[in-house]
Amino acid sequence: MPDTTLNGYRQSIDNIDAALVFLLAERFKVTQAVGRYKAEHGLPPADPTREVTQIARLRALARDAQLDPEFSEKFLRFIIDEVIRHHERLQEPDAA
Repeated sequence: MPDTTLNGYRQSIDNIDAALVFLLAERFKVTQAVGRYKAEHGLPPADPTREVTQIARLRALARDAQLDPEFSEKFLRFIIDEVIRHHERLQEPDAA
């Protein structure tokens, strides 16, 4: 006999996971545009000052949302590092 309560929770998790994937896709579309802009204008791929500000902001949001700030920082750091890699690739001589 299927557990309808558990299945309901799992369906909610699946929906949230799908939303996260689509949000990340949108975020990376914007960061790719930022990377192209930086490459066109000779700006560095990374902005350490902005990173510090963003991490502090996300840690505060995490606390407000009752989410572990350490986890949110690790998650954001993973995303930032990936964005920087994309930006570095866009600045390579053969990037188009």
